Amino acid sequence: MNRIIDLHMHSTVSDGSDTPEKILSLVRDRGIEVFSLTDHDALKGCRTIKKHLAPGDPEFICGVEFSCKDEGGQYHILGYAYDTESESINAAVGKGHALRMKKVKARLDFIRDRFGFDFPGDEIRNLLSMDNPGKPHIGNLMVKYGYAATKEIAISEFINKLHLRSEYVRPEEAVAGILGSGGIPVLAHPFYGSGDQLILGEEMVRRLKTLIGYGLQGVEAYYSGFSPKLVGEMLSLANRYDLYVTAGSDYHGKNKLVQLGDTGVSDPSHAQYDPRVAKFLEAALKRR
Repeated sequence: MNRIIDLHMHSTVSDGSDTPEKILSLVRDRGIEVFSLTDHDALKGCRTIKKHLAPGDPEFICGVEFSCKDEGGQYHILGYAYDTESESINAAVGKGHALRMKKVKARLDFIRDRFGFDFPGDEIRNLLSMDNPGKPHIGNLMVKYGYAATKEIAISEFINKLHLRSEYVRPEEAVAGILGSGGIPVLAHPFYGSGDQLILGEEMVRRLKTLIGYGLQGVEAYYSGFSPKLVGEMLSLANRYDLYVTAGSDYHGKNKLVQLGDTGVSDPSHAQYDPRVAKFLEAALKRR
């Protein structure tokens, strides 16, 4: 199997800058042959892409990404090839979205009360009507109204001053929601924890064992931000625990310095020679 794939990308339905339709167009133009849209806590973008697929288009796998947290830290859990109409996946996505909206409102209240940063009512209504608003959207508003020079400064110097004791979807809930809809749960960028935290060694093993106990079936071993050494370590762990392997860029359009199709390997077809990637694609494409 020698197909160029990218199984991790985000649209305007969550925190990317490109619409689902634009992503489909870019995938076509760049020769990506199998792809997945993995918006945070949302299925809308996948439904949109499915409606716009035409004969001869790249193969598409429905995806989603859950931001999870438990006593052991933060995790991002990807779900693939699920039934978009399943009550299981929709309940998990609904909970993640509700918690996300709660955090957005808390952050807006905080920067108003702490720094005096307020916005016109129509801007607030537009923000809250988005599918999955987050820190970048608030940061862009701050730049627009002159409260910060850049989105990055808005987030680091102001928005992040609020230390929320936030509620999250727990990893076991995300995995259960994906499995209950016939999907495949995969740990996104496994070495990355909260912020700049790097998870290595025994802590990584402990995390994997915990998640496998919940039903985790794969790891994103090929990733735009991984060095060859990290890729090798994750492939070794995937072999040890008999896990699927996926490859993703984590593309966000203009909101992140990552190119579509960049899965962290110099030859974009290299990952597809990995038998665990091929095994994942075979399983996922059968479930569509």
